[in-house]
Amino acid sequence: MGTILIGIAGGTGSGKTTLTRHLKEHFGPEVTVIGHDSYYRRQEGKTYEERSRVNYDHPDAFETDLLVRHLKELKAGHPIQCPVYSYQDHNRTDETVTVYPTKVIIVEGILIFQDPALREMFDIKIFVETDADVRILRRCLRDVEERGRTLQSVVNQYLTTVKPMHEQYVEPSRKYADIVVLEGGHNLVALDMIMQRIQRQIDEP
Repeated sequence: MGTILIGIAGGTGSGKTTLTRHLKEHFGPEVTVIGHDSYYRRQEGKTYEERSRVNYDHPDAFETDLLVRHLKELKAGHPIQCPVYSYQDHNRTDETVTVYPTKVIIVEGILIFQDPALREMFDIKIFVETDADVRILRRCLRDVEERGRTLQSVVNQYLTTVKPMHEQYVEPSRKYADIVVLEGGHNLVALDMIMQRIQRQIDEP
């Protein structure tokens, strides 16, 4: 079975997850979704306060080499044990989820085009671009409502790590994209084009 790897990158709150969710809902079990966030490194021996101060927007925060190995396994037709990350605890859990190979694998994350080894694996690279003011507002709502953070902690994290890391790593990786999608999952023209490309892959014998 031929497998196509699609990377969906972009800044925090840009609409990557919405775009990915639309694709997953449309194609169902034909598509596998893996989040780069699942591959945040385990923070051994650190208190909650210490873990909360880690720069999670820097490439070193991720165990990207493990993700690369897992994607190679999936392309070879083998299932993997994907890590599970807890945003509430700022740490990787002891749990894993079995992910089985499918014809289409979507990898989503802010820094997936920054690492050359990972970037070169993608058959299609999509960068989601959204106004910075919209992104920070979305981030605030998401982290407070879904991840149990305080508004003050979200703002502090945005100013100290998220914004500078976006400018240093995320935005420059935009140049590697094959497709730049404005406004993420709300861009129905781009969504339709991507769906057609995925459907062709699925229909191939």
